[in-house]
Amino acid sequence: MRALMLAATGLSIVFASGAATAQSRTVTDPVAVLKTKPGSDYFLANYKQIVSWLQQVSQESDRIKLVSIGKTAEGREQYMAIISSPENIRNLDRYRGISQQLALAKGLTDAQAKALADQGKAVVWIDAGLHATEVVNAQSHVQLIHEMLTRTDPETTRILKDTVGLYVFANPDGLDLVADWYMRPTDKAKRSTNTIPVLYQKYVGHDNNRDSYASHQPETTNMNRAAYREWFPQILYNQHQTGPVGTVVFIPPFRDPYNFNNEPLVINQTDAVGTAMHARLVAQGKGGSVSRSGAPYSTWFNGGVRTVGYFHNQVGILTEIIGSPTPMEIPLVPAKQLATSDGVMTIAPQKWHFQQSIDYVKEMSRAILDYASRNRETVLFNRYVMGRNQIQKGSEDSWVVTPKRIDAVKAAAESLKKDGGGSALDDLAGYNTRDIVPSSLYKTVLQNPQYRAPRAFVLPVDKQADLPTTVDFLNSLIKTGVEVEQADRPFTYGGKRYAAGSYIVRSDQAFRPHVLDMFEPQDHPQDFAYLGGPPIRPYDITGYTLAYQMNVTFDRLLDGAPQHFPVVADVIQTPPTGRVIGKGGAGYVVSHATNNSFILTNRLLKAGTPIYWLTQGVTVAGEQLAPGALWIPAGGQADGIVETAVKTLGIDAHAVAAKPAGETVKLKAVRIGLVDHYGGSMASGWNRWIFEKYEFPYTRVYPQELDKGGLNAKYDVLVFQSDVLGREGRPPQKQPDAADLPAEWRPTLGHVTSEKTVPQLTAFTKAGGTVIAVGGATRLGAEMGLPVYNALTSVDASGKRVPLPSTKFYVPGSVLQAKVDPSDPLAYGIPETLDIFYNNNPTYAAVPGQAGVRRVAWFASDDPLRSGWAWGQKALNNTAMVIDGTLGQGRVYLLANEVTQRGQPYPSFKFLFNAALYGPTQAGQPARPAD
Repeated sequence: MRALMLAATGLSIVFASGAATAQSRTVTDPVAVLKTKPGSDYFLANYKQIVSWLQQVSQESDRIKLVSIGKTAEGREQYMAIISSPENIRNLDRYRGISQQLALAKGLTDAQAKALADQGKAVVWIDAGLHATEVVNAQSHVQLIHEMLTRTDPETTRILKDTVGLYVFANPDGLDLVADWYMRPTDKAKRSTNTIPVLYQKYVGHDNNRDSYASHQPETTNMNRAAYREWFPQILYNQHQTGPVGTVVFIPPFRDPYNFNNEPLVINQTDAVGTAMHARLVAQGKGGSVSRSGAPYSTWFNGGVRTVGYFHNQVGILTEIIGSPTPMEIPLVPAKQLATSDGVMTIAPQKWHFQQSIDYVKEMSRAILDYASRNRETVLFNRYVMGRNQIQKGSEDSWVVTPKRIDAVKAAAESLKKDGGGSALDDLAGYNTRDIVPSSLYKTVLQNPQYRAPRAFVLPVDKQADLPTTVDFLNSLIKTGVEVEQADRPFTYGGKRYAAGSYIVRSDQAFRPHVLDMFEPQDHPQDFAYLGGPPIRPYDITGYTLAYQMNVTFDRLLDGAPQHFPVVADVIQTPPTGRVIGKGGAGYVVSHATNNSFILTNRLLKAGTPIYWLTQGVTVAGEQLAPGALWIPAGGQADGIVETAVKTLGIDAHAVAAKPAGETVKLKAVRIGLVDHYGGSMASGWNRWIFEKYEFPYTRVYPQELDKGGLNAKYDVLVFQSDVLGREGRPPQKQPDAADLPAEWRPTLGHVTSEKTVPQLTAFTKAGGTVIAVGGATRLGAEMGLPVYNALTSVDASGKRVPLPSTKFYVPGSVLQAKVDPSDPLAYGIPETLDIFYNNNPTYAAVPGQAGVRRVAWFASDDPLRSGWAWGQKALNNTAMVIDGTLGQGRVYLLANEVTQRGQPYPSFKFLFNAALYGPTQAGQPARPAD
């Protein structure tokens, strides 16, 4: 029975201790396996070595159970070491169950929860190595695990008794890559972690810490499953580097803003744990720790390993520490030598060794474990309290107060304002009586019924523009522990009829903050250094509402929720089966609206089966399909491919007796080159993941090959992602010398340049090729000769166009609304109004009097913001976001918004997909008329 229960958790038990009581065998020192002490200067242990040691000690110690939480992107096992007292190890199922009950808070009374908290053990998650070039933490994991298995001092004994520690290796693939790369040179002085040739996660590199709510990458999904569906740790410690200059480490508390959806207690507790960590370091004479204003980190953004936990009522700790196996220097920064409340104990400039950083990390980890031990019952009970509070809020009228609602109160107060006479304390922060407004506005404005938080969200199964994409959205929720119900029969609620199969996401669940954050818009404060000054750059993006990005159709229920329906038990492996509609034998008509139609298209092209786009809308069996519907003649392999797609991809196919009337575009198999560079482009990596998901064949292309020319012989399409010319306006990262690299990596060196690369791209396009540029790479359009200019510029005194300053225009990663021409082949399958992801990207206008460009999507409002933060957004109005350009015999497509942003804005993928398939069909064809 116990084995069955463990199997049900999804954890694969790999090694378990054999001892039932106190340890009777010696626990192997890591040096015996690694041959060098982890933490030594000029040494990094790789994942394979660490796992070999973990497997050995898991057979020797009764304090550890080693489990795999799943496979990585490259196929390695991702291990988690569970460490506690021998008695606790024998009763892990019980303590995991208590942790789950308290976190979900379902059906418990306060008294029952207190009893469970008294019986339970605090569960603490400590992960290491997520960003694999941040090498301190994975090496410190080895030392800390060894100490927890061997030390017998009172503190360690108490921690083992009171807690269950989950020690997670967050990026096994990257740990092997970086350690092996660093150890490669025999000359220790030449060892470096800064010159790895590829991303340290197969597809997304550093963005593996931006994937937590979407949960696209396997390592993310593994960790989400362990954290929010199986173990429910009360505290999560996500370790990073590097520390702010002139210091050693950043530790919470965090700066504002914090996300208004979060349970207040989660922020209080995070601050308390962070303060305990600072105090432990200071008590030991370890200076150089800073908080709040010492670094840019906040609790606003949901998508990181640490931050997603806040939306699950989990204490989340981030540290950013200095350190390298190659000794380094702490520099002298005068301002950092002045103690403040955000950095009470400074540190002198000095030479710094690897072990010093590891000592800090171990003490910070022990501070968290000590806090969890000393406050075990409180930590456990408060997890229940937060879940209980959220369930209560989700079952009654409640409001989330955001900056826009405060602005509404202030606006309403203006007409009611009376001179109150003031106070002697008015000039003291927090005591200004002039800030007082009538209390009646609390009810009439802040608790205006119109602005209540929804009690539930209903996703009508028959109203989704792209049902398979909606299923992917629901899977993102399920992977993060959100409960999703599916109606097993039709139902009516609020006077509206919903079909059987519709999905319901209720707010009366413990993880309500996450539910709201995925469906509702983020309202980020207007955050400036001072009045009239520059904006304060956020830690990450500010608006990301996933339901908006994925164009999910849903109803917000404010007055209550429908009856309960069966809970979706696990991740939905395939979307609801499609249908073959009709019995005609001439062929099939398939809507362009589903992204999965491109999987079907690519399978047909791979098989050499004819496939066309219908350029006009068509009505089939009473259903109106927009321009771009697929026409697939019957015969050959087409029938089998279509039937398989209908069953597995959620696609409907209309079997018709004759080809629909009107013009068509015949598609052909295309040779796509996806541009990358040495070290790896994250945006290009996401593009690789998307191309593979939708079965687009592609080849990675590097600058040296581009500069040689002759590109038409090998490629029909070249794709330049948003960061391949440099990230966020910064120049490309410096690359190593070819002589220092193995021969296999030398062809990947080089940069895309105006001098060498652009002339070859221009020649490629004029000879019939297609260039697709995304985001920041769209500046290639003007450099290649398209008559466009960046519309978010002004002309200076010298006549030169210069970007608008951030004091006039600033949109740091937000969801905006744009207009689209769905009759244009670049926009086939996309609705006329689309939520897009935008991150201070250029937008475009045509040079007056010039031909050859056509806008396909544009901003059509002074206020396009849907979610996030936008300053000066009026400047976007009437500027183009997607441009169709003709150059010689070929095409240049500018996709200025982030159409593949972290794999999330699914409808925007179609701009890229359509461009890749349509461009080659237009080689030598005249330009479409300008709009």
